[in-house]
Amino acid sequence: MRVYVLSRPSIDTIEIKDFLDDINMPWKSDARSEAELLCELAGRICYMSFAKPRPGGVSAYFKHIKESGHGSVLEHASWTFLITGISRSLTHELVRHRAGFAFSQLSQRYVDESNTEFIEPDIIASDHEMHTIWSETMQHIRNAYIRLYELLEKRLQEPHFSHRWLPSNASATDKRKIARQAARSVLPNATETKIVVTANARSWRHFVEQRCSRHADYEIRKLANTILDILSEDAPHLFNDYQCVPLNDGTYEITTNYRKV
Repeated sequence: MRVYVLSRPSIDTIEIKDFLDDINMPWKSDARSEAELLCELAGRICYMSFAKPRPGGVSAYFKHIKESGHGSVLEHASWTFLITGISRSLTHELVRHRAGFAFSQLSQRYVDESNTEFIEPDIIASDHEMHTIWSETMQHIRNAYIRLYELLEKRLQEPHFSHRWLPSNASATDKRKIARQAARSVLPNATETKIVVTANARSWRHFVEQRCSRHADYEIRKLANTILDILSEDAPHLFNDYQCVPLNDGTYEITTNYRKV
């Protein structure tokens, strides 16, 4: 599994200065990142609380935001991750997170999966006998996919076969697509995939609260742990209320006093 950070919140400080000059109001934030600055600015707009900020700086400000449940201001900061080396089983769960999320995933209809990798669960990999069974099964499945794809491509060149499944003017791309979409039926949930995910801070909080749980699937918990580590580094005041509790499998679950902010 690998997580690439494609984008982080970015803010134009000149525009902020122009705004503060326009309203003749001095303000300086001790935010540690552009994500925190953006969310704090958005929140202060609601009450024009620039002149007399709450004592304690940005730390006290976001503590109050979490206590009051005013999480809408966190929706202004978004991160985009490219995630690779994960199974389609994981992404089936990941895409259930809808509000505040956007997804773009590898297509099995357009991409040849003949050389695809399969993501072995760590619990199986930890035992030689189980690993052997799993590896042999995946190789059999890969061979079946390749054989089916080759046969489908061959049959779709035969008019008496292809006319039932394709229009007469079908392109070579159309034929490859229909062959791959049929052959992929034998691929398992363990098939490796790649996905780009964008979500705002509030939605990422909901994700990690759901998936950094001992009751969550192990693979998605590993992903949630990794994403929380990145977010906590990027914007500590938005995510520093989480306490990490180590689990025996090497992951951790989280607790917080401010769930569903």
